[in-house]
Amino acid sequence: MSISESLVVTVFSMSLVFAVLASLFALIKILPMVLGAFVNKKVETSATSDVAGTPVAVAMATGSGSSGSISSGVLKLIDVDEKTAAMIMAIVSDETQIPLSELCFKSIKALQN
Repeated sequence: MSISESLVVTVFSMSLVFAVLASLFALIKILPMVLGAFVNKKVETSATSDVAGTPVAVAMATGSGSSGSISSGVLKLIDVDEKTAAMIMAIVSDETQIPLSELCFKSIKALQN
């Protein structure tokens, strides 16, 4: 094999490796956008179907809790101390991803085993 043939093989091999790397780069950039579109559609449809019947969604749909001047009312604690009730309200707010200022709790009752 002469030097000119070796150079041709080397240039071809390097260009092939570069082309494969460029295609992998393009695939990595495009794939999250394509999959993200499908995941976002699936999350939006499942979120609307799961949340539609909850009391919080009903309260938000009727407008209670949407303005800042509405009073939160009175919270009845039945066999629960204030610290435990505060933790329960914080957990509900965190799990539902709804700010605590938009939630309205009427009563919290301890369940007996």
